[in-house]
This record gives sequence, structure tokens and C-alpha cells, in this order.
Amino acid sequence: MTIGLTQEHRDLRDAVRTFANRHITEDTLRAAADADKETLPAHWSGLAEQGLLGLHLPEEAGGAGYGLVELAVVTEELGRAMAPGPFLPTTLASAVLHAAGHRTYLATLAAGTTVGAVGLAPGTLAVNRAADGTATATGTCELVVGGHLADVFVLPATDGDRVTWLVLPRAAVDTTDVRSHDLTRRSSRVSARSVRVPAADVLDLDPQAPRDLAAVLFAAEASGIADRCVATAAEYARVREQFGRRIGRFQGVKHRCARMLAQAEQARACAWDAARAGDPGGADDPHEASLAAAVAAAVGVQAAFVTAKDCIQVLGGIGFTWEHDAHLALRRAQTLRVALGPTAAWHRRVARLTLDGTRRKLGVELPPEAEAVREGIRAELRGAAALDGKQRLTHLADHGYTAPQLPAPWGKGADPVTQLVIAEELQAANLTPVDMIIGGWVVPTLIAHGDDAQQERFLAPTLRGDIVWCQLFSEPGAGSDLAGLGTRAEKVDGGWRITGQKVWTSMAHDAHWGILLARTDTTVPKHKGISYFLLDMTSPGLDIRPLRQITGESEFNEVFLDEVFVLDELLVGSPGDGWKLARTTLANERVALSHDSVGSGAGTLLGIAAASDGLDDEQLTTLGGHLCDAQSGALLALRTTLRTVSGQQPGAEASIAKLLGVEHQQRVWETCVDWQGVAALTGEGERHDATWMFLNSRCLSIAGGTTEVQLNIIGERLLGLPRDPEPTEKG
Repeated sequence: MTIGLTQEHRDLRDAVRTFANRHITEDTLRAAADADKETLPAHWSGLAEQGLLGLHLPEEAGGAGYGLVELAVVTEELGRAMAPGPFLPTTLASAVLHAAGHRTYLATLAAGTTVGAVGLAPGTLAVNRAADGTATATGTCELVVGGHLADVFVLPATDGDRVTWLVLPRAAVDTTDVRSHDLTRRSSRVSARSVRVPAADVLDLDPQAPRDLAAVLFAAEASGIADRCVATAAEYARVREQFGRRIGRFQGVKHRCARMLAQAEQARACAWDAARAGDPGGADDPHEASLAAAVAAAVGVQAAFVTAKDCIQVLGGIGFTWEHDAHLALRRAQTLRVALGPTAAWHRRVARLTLDGTRRKLGVELPPEAEAVREGIRAELRGAAALDGKQRLTHLADHGYTAPQLPAPWGKGADPVTQLVIAEELQAANLTPVDMIIGGWVVPTLIAHGDDAQQERFLAPTLRGDIVWCQLFSEPGAGSDLAGLGTRAEKVDGGWRITGQKVWTSMAHDAHWGILLARTDTTVPKHKGISYFLLDMTSPGLDIRPLRQITGESEFNEVFLDEVFVLDELLVGSPGDGWKLARTTLANERVALSHDSVGSGAGTLLGIAAASDGLDDEQLTTLGGHLCDAQSGALLALRTTLRTVSGQQPGAEASIAKLLGVEHQQRVWETCVDWQGVAALTGEGERHDATWMFLNSRCLSIAGGTTEVQLNIIGERLLGLPRDPEPTEKG
């Protein structure tokens, strides 16, 4: 995995990884950590020779003419390697100087003959201005990461009621090499004693810009650190045995590693977006780029810190030893976090920017071939727009727009690019096809496994909205364990007699048809004796009883089947295929549930905040945290879409979307209720208000695979941790 998504970025990653594997070994890290004094690492000249120190700088300044995204790709990879030395401080210094139009040191910074460092907090350093405009700097910056080796410093100084950034050569200041928490890249205290600063070295730029650039690059390095920690923990959990089992099979360890991966993916997505927003043309205005940087600062650096702690926990005793490198990752992650400033402060910045109206606009730039299909789509949609009601929905369905990704004649066989064009054109024409709900999970299953008669009978009516479906899978004694279901189907002349009970069946009282799992063979392992039926919900012997939910409504039902007869022609596939078919249906369910999960409720929360008399720091911190989660979820979805459009396989982003999305929704609706206070508890709100949404959101971590199941899937399928044994007992 890498921050970049293009082939060029993956090639860049591979080149840097090859370099790092060759030059940055365990011995390299240990030597840097144990040294009495930091020195330039042996690989420094190699970084310069490959042009990596000036990757983001224009060619006329001695750089390679690329941008922040490319620099972030390299920074992430060197972070993964825990590269000793001042790569990050030097490239940050040159990025700040370039942004300010200060060219004096750019060529030598790119060549590696000058080392730079940037302080991020003024401390007592202040600028005094004489009547003639001469600036004099006095005071101390307490922490300058990379200060041991720096030849030139870019430092913030208080300047009246604002912050001004100064360029100070090493000869002009006093440096004290402090006992650094990060042992492989050390920090200094930098002091100025009435140092006269030439006007050219007082940088002309937005005072927030250097901190935003630091947020981008710190987040990129943090992404690499988090990735390293996930890989280290997972590798150990795959092989380490305790109590006769590999520890990765223990759910506590498996779930910890899965959550580590989720945080690492969040960090990567946010660092990527901040880098591309910071490049020219990457954002509509500077505030938007600053918002992206703030989200990266809050999410990315914290993720590295948390995953480093979790890595040590998974490693156990060996992780607490000096000899293991885990503490070096923790030290660096914590240094980044402290130097950049408190996570809570970045959360508050996200909240303030958003409340002031700043939004990060996300979208997909379609390739040129998209235009070749657009006019034909518009022509078909003009025909739909001329119709009303049921005729419009039928027209859209019959022309493949209900589910355009499906093969013809049910869909349009649309590739990812065409699907995006269709979505754009439907929105532009204000057209909404049928929402099949559960039918959207049934249709792909029938296409893949149904016979011709079943497809002819059910697919077109479902796509047109004429058939409403429910799903009869869960049972009181089985829950999510489909292999443990007890509903029995007995073969009789011309069909099957089915007896049993289903529960949590959404909309069973309104559905025309249901998909039903029942056990047809009790002599084989449980998951092999299940079959998949289509059930007419008006069949004799069905007793549908609404279940009142915690919201007070009754969308769920329990369904009793008393020798319900189902024709042979309504068995999908062959007897015993039910487990395979159910996996197809549930896979479609997870995709459907993940699409809109992240970010829901954020608008309500912002509305409550806007209507209030003002938020205190604690509320701003909470709001900013929710907004960061919403933004990172949207970015994960965007990266998945971009991978799909470019023909790549889905990354880990798609697998963790539901996990992060539903937990975000639950937290944000809980906050809405908290902020509404008494009014949320007295029935004064509208139907489906924040209180209703809070209660209803509790089902999201259960439906479509519980959170615990999702964590198992992430741990086993993405991290390769030992699987739980498949059900094999007979029943």
C-alpha cells in the first residue's frame, strides 16, 4: 500500500523501498539510536543523488519539478523504514521556503549540501522592529526536530499579535542539542540573542502555511510508521504461540490488529488528501487546503502514536525490550505528535474552519473516454424525464438504470467509469431509479445462481419495483451464525415442506417475496446442508409477527413457518448450495451498507452547533473529532472509487469502511443528543430526530455482519491472521 494511487506513485514507492531495504537496516537503526551524537547517515548522499530531497521543488531551483504528493509518497516510505537523519526536517524547510518565494537555500537543500530544520512553536522567540523597519530576533524555540544537524533554521517568532517566520543560519543562533526522545532523529533548542534579520529573511507568507506543510509531511511519515507497526504486530501474531495456539487466533489480539490496520488506512487517506490539496490546483481556496492539512494532522499523527503503542502490546515482553525496534517507532510517533501540537487543538481547528463554511470538495476526475458514453446516456434519460411516476421508474429499469453495473439485459454492463457517468447524469436530470433495498442483494444472487425461469420471473419486476423482498436468514438460536440455523426443509412430492422460525426480518409484513435459508440435509457438516429458497410471503402456514424495536417502531418481524410448501422451482441452485449463495447475498449487503455510512449526522451536529450560543473548547474538540472521522471515511470511499476507475483491485479501504462508518454514526448521534440536552428527552423533536437516530444507530453495528465479525474478516483476510475453525460438526 502507498499514499499514491497512480502507477507512477507505486513505482516511486517501490524504488524508495528498494533503496531503504538496502541502506536502512536494523543495524543502521541501532547504530543511530546508540550513538552519542547524531551524524548524517551514510545514505544521505544517496537520497540526494536520486533527487528525493528536491522532488517537490521546481527544476530552476534545483528540484525535480514534482509536488507534495510525490514528496509524501517518499516520506511515507522512509517513515516505514524509520530512516534516521534529517530528510523530513530538510524537505519541510525547503517546502516552506519555496512557498514563501525564498530561493537562497533551495538548490543546496535539494542537493543535500545544506540541512534544514523547522521549529513549529515560537516559545519565547520574538521579533522586535525598529523605526526603520529593521527586525531583531531574541528568545528561544524550545524544540526544533532535526536541529542537531541543521545548517539553516526556519523558525516562528511572535510579532506583536501575529506570528512571523524567520530564516536564520546556524552561525547566527545558539543551539543546544537536547537529550532527544526520538533517538534516530534528534532535536535541539535554538536561541537568538538580538540577531538582526535581513528583510529578505523575514518570510512573506500566511503564518499558518508552515504549520500546514508540517501537518502534511508529518502525517505522511506517520502513515509509514503506522504501516510498519501494523506489519510488525501482525507478523508476530501469525507465528507466536501461547496456550497451544498462535496468538493471532485469540480474538482480543486479532481485533487489536484489525483496528490498527483501520487507523493506518485512515492516516494514509488523510495524508494523501492533504498532500494533493496542498499542491497547486488541488483545492479551490487556501482554506480548503488548510482544512485537509488539519484533518491529516489530527488523524494521521495520532494513528501512528496509537498503533505504535498497540504494536508493543501485541509483541508483549519482547516489545518492551530495548533491543526490539518497537520503542523507536513509538518515540518517533510521539515526537511528531508533540512537535506538531496537541491533537485536540487540530480537532478544534477543523471545527472552526468547518463552522466558518470551509468544506473539502471531493470528486473523481473522469478520463476522456467517459465523454464517449455521456451523450447516449443523456438521450435515454431524456426519455425517462418526459415520463412520470411508475412509467418513469419502469423506463429507467428497462433501460438498465436501476442497477447499471449488472450485465444486460438487467443492467447496462457498465464499467466503473460508465457507472460514474450514469450517476452524474441521473443527478443532473433529477432522476432517481427504484431503490430495491433487499432486492439489490437478491438480484445479483439470482443472476449468478438462478435458472432461466427464476430470472425471467423475478429480475425485471424487482428492478422495476414491482416486487419487494425480505431476507429470512437469522434465527433466534443462530443469530449471525448462519451455519447453526435450525429451520428444516423436508423433501415432498413436487417441492419442500419448511418448518422453523426466523427473526429480525426487516419489512417481512410488507414484502411480496423472501429469500429463505433452510436445512435440507442433517447428515452432513452444518454449512453443507443448507439450501436457498424463494418464498411467497402470502404462503399458507406463514405467521408474521411484528417485533417492536427500541425506537418504538416495528420494521423487524419474527416469522413462523409451519409446514410451508415451496415448489421445487423456487429452490435456487441445488440442494446444499445455500451456504455459497448466502455468501453472495451477504457480500452484496456489506457493500450496500457501507456506501453512505460515513458522515451521516454530521450536518445535524453542525446545525446544532450553529444554533448554539457558541461552543466551548471541549465541544469544539468533540465536533472536530467527528468531522475528521466523517472526512476520513469519505476519503476512504474516494480512494476505493479511484482504484476501481483505474482498473486496480480494491485496497484495504473498502474492507474497513463499514467498521469505521457505523461507529462514526453511533458516536455522532450520541453527541447530537448530548448537545440537545433536555429537549432530546422530552419528545419535543420531530419524528426521526436525533434521539430516534441515536436509538436506531445501535442496529448498524449488528446488521450486515456485526462489528466483531468485521474485525475478524479484516484480521484474517487482510492481515493473514489465523482463522477461526470452520464449522464442521454435524447437526
